[in-house]
Amino acid sequence: MLRTLSTYFVRTLREDPADAEVMSHKLLVRAGYIRRTAPGIYTWLPLGLRVLRKVEAVVREEMERIGGQEVLFPALLPAEPYKATDRWDEYGPTLFKLQDRKEADYLLAPTHEEMFTLLVKDLYSSYKDLPLTLFQIQTKYRDEARPRAGLIRGREFVMKDAYSFDLDEDGLDASYMLERGAYQAIYTRLGLEYVIVAAVSGAMGGSRSEEFLHPSPIGEDTFVRSPGGYAANAEAVTTPVPAASPIEGLPEAVVLETPDSTTIIALVDRANELHPRADRPWRASDTLKNVVVALTPPHGERELLVVGVPGDREVDMKRLEASVSPAEVEMATPEDLAAHPELVPGYIGPQVLGPNSPKRTIDEDGSPTGSVRYLLDPRIVGGTVWITGANAANQHVFGLVKGRDFEADGTIEAAEVREGDEAPDGSGPLHLERGIEIGHIFQLGRKYATALGLTVLDENGKARVVTMGSYGIGISRVLAAVAESTCHENGLAWPAQIAPFDVHVVATGKNSDVFEAAEAISVELDGDGLDVLYDDRKKVSAGVKFADSELIGIPITVVVGRGLTTGVVEIRTRETGKREEVPVAEAVRRIRELHHSLLAGAGTPFASSSVDGED
Repeated sequence: MLRTLSTYFVRTLREDPADAEVMSHKLLVRAGYIRRTAPGIYTWLPLGLRVLRKVEAVVREEMERIGGQEVLFPALLPAEPYKATDRWDEYGPTLFKLQDRKEADYLLAPTHEEMFTLLVKDLYSSYKDLPLTLFQIQTKYRDEARPRAGLIRGREFVMKDAYSFDLDEDGLDASYMLERGAYQAIYTRLGLEYVIVAAVSGAMGGSRSEEFLHPSPIGEDTFVRSPGGYAANAEAVTTPVPAASPIEGLPEAVVLETPDSTTIIALVDRANELHPRADRPWRASDTLKNVVVALTPPHGERELLVVGVPGDREVDMKRLEASVSPAEVEMATPEDLAAHPELVPGYIGPQVLGPNSPKRTIDEDGSPTGSVRYLLDPRIVGGTVWITGANAANQHVFGLVKGRDFEADGTIEAAEVREGDEAPDGSGPLHLERGIEIGHIFQLGRKYATALGLTVLDENGKARVVTMGSYGIGISRVLAAVAESTCHENGLAWPAQIAPFDVHVVATGKNSDVFEAAEAISVELDGDGLDVLYDDRKKVSAGVKFADSELIGIPITVVVGRGLTTGVVEIRTRETGKREEVPVAEAVRRIRELHHSLLAGAGTPFASSSVDGED
């Protein structure tokens, strides 16, 4: 059906919205694709909805190609299944919770593992029913503390989630690889560059987990790649552990005055000024920094944790959060420290922490108590020598040796990953990049099936817990990622396969023959099966029409105007910026050729990285 701009429900804006931070957000709002309803919540307008539905269609086709069957769950769900799996609490404040008039607990679903599990439990009971893959395309809800970048991180978003059900791990491996391949096909068809990286499972649980990231400077995720093919989200990077060093013969530790040295920079300056070493200057890497954080578990009380890292590195809160999940983590407050007078801010040392504390005792059940738990960066191994706090103002210990003078409760991956760090598999130095998460796949195993009692009878009549996988794609986020990666300074530039329309016909001028010719071309293209948006507005200047055309970003624009006097129209290709004049009689044929060419060139594969080299 031919659409005309004079009646189409769209209004473009000349100014960027005040809350827009990134180009895709600015242009999607200005071009009339979305409108802000509340922070992180958007209304889809006709243009935006057409693109969204085309992205969904690509995803749906590839899911059905691997045997996925589509279902649709409610977004409003009862709390009981989520309480059974502990995620009612584990999700923390990101979960939208509410009650009905009878005070029964409900939630707006952030994801649907529990509901898929219960549905299969309700309908299937035999191994002969497996393998099975179900999927849905549904709206999800998460109460993000800081919604940003428009559709990139919202509180309401459209997501495809799929779940595989198999009898055993071999079946799960096969289902996982089918989904993985489908994701690669989806992003290739969308023309969206991706990298497959190892990831952490977080609140989802499970064993193997990989993210599909679109490299972008606006991405919230940091990922790493090595020359040898290693790729991982920074949260999932493991630190190569150096060999321990001999302890015998090392000088005894000594407490020295280090006035006004509560920061690593000040400490290094003071150490070089007051206590210089003979061979070289002291460096930040010689110091042991002890960072105090507070953890709040879903079913427990707030507790302090001290994380020890080399002084030349910062604690990466996202890596720390991944390591202590599902507990929430934040920096310790002055009130937290006041409850532990042994922790002297700026001068905290291991001597009062973890197993080193004289207050540490062991409960009857074997649990340590009486001191703040102490975890170390894996680089801090036996025989390493450090400058660190002496637990007294203006004093530090020089020459404190791990394994001789102090121990810890364990290790933790919390220190920042830096450019040039060695890959954990020895494949070379790591290069850091930013990316937008556009998909995440998990081998869930039996966590949800066990919690909710999903079993089937095997060939021997024995009950077996079903093995599950979970696979998500952020549909609305993918749309925004495509917009961000293809847009120009003055407007969007949609790939032909998901553009809201195939052709934008623009009539410029005041003469009736211009509008008659433009309408005739539009009608013929529409009859040929192309989606056409015809700018038939008669009291709008050519400059405004051109600006709107550029802003909306349809792949092919046909300008019918002054050239009509010599029997030609202008065809503009958005992707290449190429312009050509063709005779009116040849216009429709040429437009069909261009459209076919754009579709044929769509889905060019991008080089991608994977942790197992299967790409």
